[in-house]
Amino acid sequence: MDVLVVGAGEMGRWFARTVSNAVAFADVDESAARDAADALGERGSVASLDGETRYGLVCVAVPMDAAAEVIETQAGRAQQAVVDVTGQMTGPLAAMARAAPARERVSLHPLFAGESAPGNVAVSTGAGGPATDGVLRELEDAGNTLVEVEPEEHDDAMRTVQGRTHAAILAFALTAEDVPDGLETPVYEELRSLADRVTSGTPRVYGDIQDAFDGAEDIRDAAERLANEEFAEVYEDAGR
Repeated sequence: MDVLVVGAGEMGRWFARTVSNAVAFADVDESAARDAADALGERGSVASLDGETRYGLVCVAVPMDAAAEVIETQAGRAQQAVVDVTGQMTGPLAAMARAAPARERVSLHPLFAGESAPGNVAVSTGAGGPATDGVLRELEDAGNTLVEVEPEEHDDAMRTVQGRTHAAILAFALTAEDVPDGLETPVYEELRSLADRVTSGTPRVYGDIQDAFDGAEDIRDAAERLANEEFAEVYEDAGR
């Protein structure tokens, strides 16, 4: 079964590395598609976004705000299955159902950066079958742990797991000042390490997460509580 991966970024490349099929990459940046294909060796090739070639499985690996449109335009090229690794589930699965109602449809969310694989992969199935079952087996064979979840439950969880978490870490990074060596506490060192990790990523990715999961507004509201309410009460609420 040949695979078309639409999007030659980090997650598209991760998916292509993890499955054993021949993979064609299509991307608005043709040089990125070529680099991704070259990294796969003989398994890799480049496809056109406007092409009519069909593939057994189409994997959509684009930013969240582009997912629905890309699914609408590319899902018809799938002979058996459509999957996505965009990071959201409700919207992509709905788009798949509209664009490819007769195909297998699965949304995948690797809960890690590509270079940190393997790890937990959230899985929500719109319509299963042999093609997607094979993909899931290969994900497990690569050492990943599959976490079955309903799409709405996943997207709600990501408001905390990604949206609020990233916003809180960035808020710390924006307010923290350098301190003399030897005056760090364990809590400070852990937060500094997390801030370094988050700020070394790709701004577009973190921006997409904020647009999708709205964490910054929740952190702002929490900061206002800290500033304006009795500290002991807020502290107790935080520990519940």
